[in-house]
Amino acid sequence: MKGYLGIILHAHLPFVRHPEYPRFLEEDWLYEAISETYLPLLRMFGRLKADKVPFRLTMSISPTLSDMLADDLLQQRYVDHVNRLIELGEKEVERTASNGDFAPLASMYLGFYRQNLADFENLYRRNILSAFRAFEKEGYIEIITTAGTHAFLPLFQQYPEAVDAQIKSAIISHGRNFGAHPKGFWLPECGYYPDLEKLLKSSDISYFFTAAHGILLADKKPRYGVYAPMQLPNGLTAFGRDYPSSEAVWSNSDGYPGDYVYREFYRDIGYDLPMEYIRPYIHEPEVRVYTGYKYYAITSAGDDKRPYRHEVALRKTQEHAENFLYQRQNQVRKLEALMDKPPFIICPYDAELFGHWWFEGIDWLENLFRKIAESGDGLEMITPSDYLKRHADHQEGTPSFSSWGNKGYAEVWLDGKNDWIYRHVHKAIERMIELVDRYPDESGLKERVLNQASREVLLSMASDWPFIMKTGTTVPYAEKRIREHLHNFNFIYENLCRNTVNTEWLTRIEKKNNIFPDVDYRLFRKR
Repeated sequence: MKGYLGIILHAHLPFVRHPEYPRFLEEDWLYEAISETYLPLLRMFGRLKADKVPFRLTMSISPTLSDMLADDLLQQRYVDHVNRLIELGEKEVERTASNGDFAPLASMYLGFYRQNLADFENLYRRNILSAFRAFEKEGYIEIITTAGTHAFLPLFQQYPEAVDAQIKSAIISHGRNFGAHPKGFWLPECGYYPDLEKLLKSSDISYFFTAAHGILLADKKPRYGVYAPMQLPNGLTAFGRDYPSSEAVWSNSDGYPGDYVYREFYRDIGYDLPMEYIRPYIHEPEVRVYTGYKYYAITSAGDDKRPYRHEVALRKTQEHAENFLYQRQNQVRKLEALMDKPPFIICPYDAELFGHWWFEGIDWLENLFRKIAESGDGLEMITPSDYLKRHADHQEGTPSFSSWGNKGYAEVWLDGKNDWIYRHVHKAIERMIELVDRYPDESGLKERVLNQASREVLLSMASDWPFIMKTGTTVPYAEKRIREHLHNFNFIYENLCRNTVNTEWLTRIEKKNNIFPDVDYRLFRKR
């Protein structure tokens, strides 16, 4: 048997940075991901390396996330965040000392946060991007990029200037943070439309990923389905998502994370304990939040929960890793009888699923990697770049308009709850293109103003805010962010129309929305 497995982890968070406040609720998204996903992932990589376990995977790290992980203010706030959780953990160890179910968990969490702080401060010197970069240089992972602010690109296809700005700003950011040009590109939400490949090709991208139906409903019937890449007419290569392996991990009803022995995400002492006890560790004025101290297993679909047993959950990750490997091996055996080349199973997941939403997910990944290495049965972990080096002949065609969102197209990012934003964002794009036409080669203060205008347009295009509006979580904040970036851009535009610059206001906004320090407003030049 011979087949390939491509694990793709897409690490992304929206750009959230509020220096105007001492603490800000939505900044916790970053701190939780650092604690529960990124640092544990790096520890897992380190264990596999130390044990000489061969592994190979692809990681897409978004420019917004990279810039936040490189920001001194946010790194200091992360340290403050973890110190609060360590203090809470010390109180929890004392509070649960007589509770045989909860005491071991309190000690485990306290040790977990202490380890995170030690790794972050002493091992990585507050620079975990450098750690991912080191694993790439050693050949364990391949780091690729995604659109600058993770815009859902199909909804901007009538503005190729804006789509190109998203692509080029991402490549510039990737070069700054990882010291290389990315070979691959994660299309946000796997959102593809025909002709997008032309812009990717012009930026020297070699491959991207699509939803399964993007390949299956291509203009030419794919001979190998999603189990081999599709070469587009301009030479770019598209890799299609494998549905069965995705559902095994993603599905709310049938996926591994829903097993009743795993930890329940939504039962947290931040909501369960009295306000007078938990107040120092939540947000003012008494806004309860998840602390990470969770003592219950999923148990059932109802509210009655059993205490969480970590050792039982770890044994279950072994079973689920074995099951996943068994299913993929069966897939390969069936496919190799139908193909004249080794099948390539593409398994893309949001990185933050592992460790954060699915607490045991990183243990599952580690068990999977170890079992693949032990099995020696011909299933090999590779990246798309590895595949393209080994195989030159591909099925040909152009994928169809598609995404991996609900129902497979654009409904998540364009429906009655969020469609109002696009006429405003599109107008800002038109005006940004106009500004580049009017001021094609500025320097000094005016260049600073125009660069900030381009940042605000890019930030207004982020897919995160319409997604939040659709799903109904933190909607006021999402709306506020869209309005804020549009207001900032329009303020700049109107000032430039009057040939004035408010330098005090500009400096304040540059310090707040400091993403893409090397952005060039000419990215929006008319095509």
